[in-house]
Formats: sequence, structure tokens, C-alpha cells
Amino acid sequence: MRPPHPDQKLPPFDELVQLAKSNPTAFNQFKHKMCEQMICSASETMQDRLRAQQSHIDLVVSRCKNPHHTNVVLMQELRCQVCKFQAALKGHCGFKEPEPKNVVPFKPNTEPKMY
Repeated sequence: MRPPHPDQKLPPFDELVQLAKSNPTAFNQFKHKMCEQMICSASETMQDRLRAQQSHIDLVVSRCKNPHHTNVVLMQELRCQVCKFQAALKGHCGFKEPEPKNVVPFKPNTEPKMY
């Protein structure tokens, strides 16, 4: 049985900004704690996928140069995920069916041979 959805309350935005500026380590610990609480509130079958997604996000953010860069990069990541989701809803799963190994594709020679 999964734990109930956590009743997460964030401190005011200005307090979070001040914490991030004055103590980035404490801010990152707070962020990690909040993410972990949310992940733990998900079903057990989803927790590993959510942790993998959070790990990917952390890696992407670690490569960013400033908060604006982080926002742009995370928006690109979100757009990519939304496009994949949209494709899946339309039945396009993004993978090709593998070709049988014993079939050699035919490539016609359209150029005339010069002797």
C-alpha cells in the first residue's frame, strides 16, 4: 500500500530565493527532500521511473550555467516529453519494427553505367 499524497507546503518564493543564494547546499537538500516525499507518495511501480526521471533532471540542471539557462533547458526537456506523450497517444511509439535479419534491402541502381 502506498503512503497518502503528501501535503507539501512550500515556503514563500522570496524565502526560497534567499535560501538558494545564501546556502545552496541547504536549498538542494530541501529540494531533494521535497522530491523524495513526492516520489514516495507515488505507487511502488512508478517510484523507480520517477527516481530515474529525477536523476535525469538533476543531471541536466547540473550542466546549466545560471537559473535562466536552467529554465530554458528544462522547458526543452518538458517539450520533448510532451511530444513523446502526444506521439504515444496517437499510436506512434517512436520505435521501428526490427527488420528480419535474413532480408537484404533492395537498392535499385538508378544511375546509368558508363564503360
